[in-house]
Amino acid sequence: MHIPGFDWSLIRSFLAALDHGSLMGAARALRVHQPTVGRHITELEEQLGVVLFERTSRGLVPTVHARRLAEPARAMASGADQLVRQAAGAQQQVRGTVRISASQPVACVLLPPVLAAMRQAHPDIQVELVVSNTVSDLLQREADIAVRMVRPQQGALLGRRVGQVAIGAYAHPAYLHRRGVPQATEDLLDHEVIGNDRETDIVRGFAAMGHPVGAGQFGLRTDDLMAHEGLVLAGAGIGFLADYVARRSPALVRVLPGLPIPPLPMWLVVHREIRSSARIRAVWNFLVPALPEALEAGA
Repeated sequence: MHIPGFDWSLIRSFLAALDHGSLMGAARALRVHQPTVGRHITELEEQLGVVLFERTSRGLVPTVHARRLAEPARAMASGADQLVRQAAGAQQQVRGTVRISASQPVACVLLPPVLAAMRQAHPDIQVELVVSNTVSDLLQREADIAVRMVRPQQGALLGRRVGQVAIGAYAHPAYLHRRGVPQATEDLLDHEVIGNDRETDIVRGFAAMGHPVGAGQFGLRTDDLMAHEGLVLAGAGIGFLADYVARRSPALVRVLPGLPIPPLPMWLVVHREIRSSARIRAVWNFLVPALPEALEAGA
């Protein structure tokens, strides 16, 4: 029988009243106010169209209708408890898909060996790797975990600093043979330095070193970090690369090692509301020590 508008949550109050024999005892067991239990019983009686309890000075006396409904009500409560337990168990299972967002160099260079090791440690966790530089993917739930070079400012996000990315000026030997090796910062002004397109990081870096320049100073400009590396490898000029990126190309030569280039902090970021997921927590716990180790590998 289907009763429109039937509130299944009233069953808890009915069973507590049945077991404890009074509104006060039921309220104490459920840790709610006594009038709440009384209202639930009245609502349930109205919805079912029967009287469930006789109210007496000694408490509640169940009617024949209450005794008839007791067994299916207990089965319903047991099913609800089982549903909650299974849902909680599913939430704690370390399996499923975790979506990780990272910038292009991190996703293409730093993370592959880390994720290969993580898959061995957690074979039931599948990973979707998203190449992105924005924080919005976390806020919009397009990713579960992000690796970022800036500290998250949004209150909905939690971040943990896991290391720092050292950056240096690098060139290919073919370029240095052709143009010579710069000996001082100002020498860079006479070299082919690979610059930014729309970003201003390199222009601001030169200004901080006392050499204000414009975009026209750079004959080759790109905001794509992997293209930047490709230009350096091709001998097109001097470029600024993360040390972990430059390490994979042993032929590259670091120039002006004393350049005051501040390292970039590396943050592991997650949305506050999903941090309790077992699979996300397992990936997070793996990445926290693995990322700094990957940054230092071969240093």
